[in-house]
Amino acid sequence: MFKASMFKTRLNIAAITLGVGLLSIGNVVTAQDKTVSADAKTPTALTKRASSTQSPKGFLLKTIEHDGQQYRYVLYVPEDYDATKPYPTIIFLNGAGECGRDGLKQAAVGIGPAIMLDVDKWRFLVLIPQKPDIKDRWEDDDKLVLAMLDVTKKTYKVDADRLYLTGLSQGGHGTWAIGAKHPDLFAAIAPVCGWGDVNTAAALKNTPIWAFHGEADMTVPVKGSIEMVEAARAAGGDAKITTYPGVGHNSWDNAYREAGLADWFLLHTRKK
Repeated sequence: MFKASMFKTRLNIAAITLGVGLLSIGNVVTAQDKTVSADAKTPTALTKRASSTQSPKGFLLKTIEHDGQQYRYVLYVPEDYDATKPYPTIIFLNGAGECGRDGLKQAAVGIGPAIMLDVDKWRFLVLIPQKPDIKDRWEDDDKLVLAMLDVTKKTYKVDADRLYLTGLSQGGHGTWAIGAKHPDLFAAIAPVCGWGDVNTAAALKNTPIWAFHGEADMTVPVKGSIEMVEAARAAGGDAKITTYPGVGHNSWDNAYREAGLADWFLLHTRKK
């Protein structure tokens, strides 16, 4: 569905990461949270560290050990984060151009720059995993994403009823796929310039959906989003789509910077 050869470097990664001062904490954690620094080996210690006024804020570089391998990812912690109350949380899935193992590129396109431009709008914890291999699909790394979420829940006060999923291009596909695979996990999803399997759309009938796509997208045609939204609606779902005339594959700048997506997320809590 996507054309990998059409992806080029979208931003000066070094400039953007150095410009916002990405912070490496240095701790390595497993999905079971067993390998952490000596001062934080228990859930109680983790909670105390998270609630400390000295707890780092901003874009934090993290490492997790999963299935015998180490993976780097980014967690955004807003300045007003308060560990005494549950905090709305977003998982963002990157596109093909940001795949790899460096742990940084995925924060430089999409939601990351949108947060940097308007931190007051994005008062969420934002988990930004990186898909390791461009040839894989996000659903192939589903367990890795959930392991990162699990560790984040142990360290930070994630509001399980206000957990949201979004992503662009390959990550837009991943949003449709992982959202359908775990329909009871997310309060709402927002796939951007993605595509999906219409046979899975019925699983999302209880999950609010806002899709975005450029009408001139030659990499992932807009019909990929339209067909999924129509299939979700046909199943009784609450799904809508915003398309951008004349916009190509990069509809994510519009979606994350201009559409009011952050406010829309907060209108929704998980249905039980």
